[in-house]
Formats: sequence, structure tokens, C-alpha cells
Amino acid sequence: MARPLKSRKVSNPPKMKGFKPYGMPLCKIEPVVLKFEEFESIRLVNYENLDQDQAAEQMNVSRPTFTRIYNIALKQIAKSFVEGKALEIEGGNYFLEKDWYRCKKCYKLIEGLENHSKCKGCTAFGENELLKLN
Repeated sequence: MARPLKSRKVSNPPKMKGFKPYGMPLCKIEPVVLKFEEFESIRLVNYENLDQDQAAEQMNVSRPTFTRIYNIALKQIAKSFVEGKALEIEGGNYFLEKDWYRCKKCYKLIEGLENHSKCKGCTAFGENELLKLN
């Protein structure tokens, strides 16, 4: 029997749900799925400029596990670019260190219910119009 996977810590969920190739209708594009922990690995190494040891520590995984997650993320992004496929960011084996919510109307990302306020141009205002992430 295989050992159960350890959940990976994600500090900041992505602000968007994904990307699609410019000039192609979404209904005709097959998506490639990038998991939350794969997104986090790209964010830590390429955006925050952490080395892989520091990033692995921040995600609460071993260095070899982090490298596997990171390499899968690069492969998924490359597949999306080369084959002209949409990139959807969803799912995975992760936990968020804080409560995050997404507005169902404008898709704004909110850290904690106490930080929710009506944003400009959005008609949503209330807990029933927020979707809890994870």
C-alpha cells in the first residue's frame, strides 16, 4: 500500500482561474490543468526568486518532492504554450495557511471574511456571494 500524499502548503492562491491562448475561442480549446501546488512552486522560484531548498521548506515538502512538483509545473506550462491549450489552475493536494475567498461576481480574491468590502463596479456584498477556496 502506497503512503498517503502529504498536503503541500500554498501561501497565496492564484488571482486567476487560468489562461487561454489569445485569438482562440475557449470552447474549442482543450485545457491543461496546473494544480495549486504546481502554481505555488512556479510562484516561489520564478516570481519570489527563492532557491528550491527555501521553496521546499516554505511548502513543507522535501527538496526532491519540490523538484518533482516544479518540473511537472514547467511541463504543463510548456504543453499549454506549444500545443495552444488553455491553462486551468485548480485542485491538487494542498492546504491554504489562511482562509481565502473568491467573489462569485467579480472573482476578486479576498484574504479572510473580515477583509471583504464591496469593490468598485461589483454588485456583490455578503458572505453568500463568496466562494471559499479549499
